[in-house]
Amino acid sequence: MSGLHLRHWPGDPDRPALALHCMMGSGSAWGPIARLLEGRVDLRGFDMPGHGRSDDWQPQPDGPDYHTAVTRLAAAMIDRPLDLIGHSFGATVALRIAVAAPDAVRSLTLIEPVLFAACPDPAQDALDARMADLLDQGQDDQAMAAFLSVWGAQDPDRLPPEARAQMVRQIRLVAGTGDALRHDSASILREGGLEQVDAPVLLVQGADSPAVIGGIIDALAGRLPDVGRATIPGAGHMAPLTHPEQVAGLIGVNLDRA
Repeated sequence: MSGLHLRHWPGDPDRPALALHCMMGSGSAWGPIARLLEGRVDLRGFDMPGHGRSDDWQPQPDGPDYHTAVTRLAAAMIDRPLDLIGHSFGATVALRIAVAAPDAVRSLTLIEPVLFAACPDPAQDALDARMADLLDQGQDDQAMAAFLSVWGAQDPDRLPPEARAQMVRQIRLVAGTGDALRHDSASILREGGLEQVDAPVLLVQGADSPAVIGGIIDALAGRLPDVGRATIPGAGHMAPLTHPEQVAGLIGVNLDRA
């Protein structure tokens, strides 16, 4: 894709890594974590379409859905086994890659994976329904606020005007991920899929995250062959932004396992 903004934090050339950010975020979120890792990995990332400095997402009538498009972009950056790191939506992309190509992954760190199909949740269903109603009424700003009230790290009313406007533009992109996240249109959870991921996996959650995250992590942990779990005290869903030291430390622990 032209207009894709790439990011690179140089490190050990023999330890390539790829980090995938959350929806409504950007690759810049990994900068503090990369610095805390102090060059242990040669870390790359990118701003997903419609995020950060990348061009807007332009779906095509016969083209892939957003989850598939991002997965293809990420997979194209893998030319040898690497350490794969993902947060939220990015974690579901990372898991999809690991299930499809286990040999491409040296270690897998999943922070707050939002694969709701692994643990259907009435509270998330209610949020999705509320957002859909607001979007149908053209109240994109209110839909964005409803989403951030559960999955954000700060009051949207305190956001800089430019950041708020960008998030309002992104909210329909977020709402369009339902097939992938709620219905597992990519078949990440297919029989025998998770069981093929033999790289060490670390599942990370914030202690103050929505309860569904714990359920998702329970479901994934029950099927992955080599898995560890960690909970960050005082953190919510946006732990990479709010608790970079702890996240970097946990990533380091998983790097040591590979």
